Amino acid sequence: MKKHLICLALLLLSVAPVPAETLPPLDGLVEPHETVEFSSQIAGILQEVTVERGSRICQGQVVARLKCGVEEAAVKVAEARVEFGQRKAQRNSELYKKQLISIHEKDELETEIQLAKLELEEAREQLALRTITSTIDGVVVERMGAPGEYVGEEPFLVVAQINPLNIELVVPIAYYGQIREGAKAQVTLEQPVGGTYPATVMIVDQVLDAASGTFGVRLEMANPKMKLPAGLQCQVVF
Repeated sequence: MKKHLICLALLLLSVAPVPAETLPPLDGLVEPHETVEFSSQIAGILQEVTVERGSRICQGQVVARLKCGVEEAAVKVAEARVEFGQRKAQRNSELYKKQLISIHEKDELETEIQLAKLELEEAREQLALRTITSTIDGVVVERMGAPGEYVGEEPFLVVAQINPLNIELVVPIAYYGQIREGAKAQVTLEQPVGGTYPATVMIVDQVLDAASGTFGVRLEMANPKMKLPAGLQCQVVF
């Protein structure tokens, strides 16, 4: 470890800083901003998967549902208990006004209603767990699950967020200190996509790789209509 740190220090001292305006084009890779693997909070059988590979999806969109007959029935039972309790409370309210029931009996009745409402809330939460929604806007990269299959902690769907896109660079250590967060750059994509697009530096690694004499830089490039794919090679000019 000490040997690596000494090599890194000598390398930094031996390399003269290069002015930002003289930086050559740097090779980079276009990657998704984020990749999410969807699984289920609870184990169950898939009833449907509403998306396919290549589908564009929005945050909050339903991507899958588990079979939920038991949970739906539990919600109906809980709703019926709440409705019955409210009718009973209304009747007993009149009896209490006429002093035909005690305050203790009235309190017991109100508590029963509160407990029934909590049971209903719990039943609805259990039912909601059977519906899986997307947490990001993105594109389906891989679909591993199908209706009738058992799912749990293992992912059954992979979604990539491609707006914005990340541009990952591995930069020679000679340029350290010349690229800063917030710096602007132009990104030219390889063919057949092509085109040049603006990007902004978001991350400059503070830990350098002494073995290769490089450090990492990440830029962010807008892709509002998600027309540009990830996985392309590119060149970056500052």
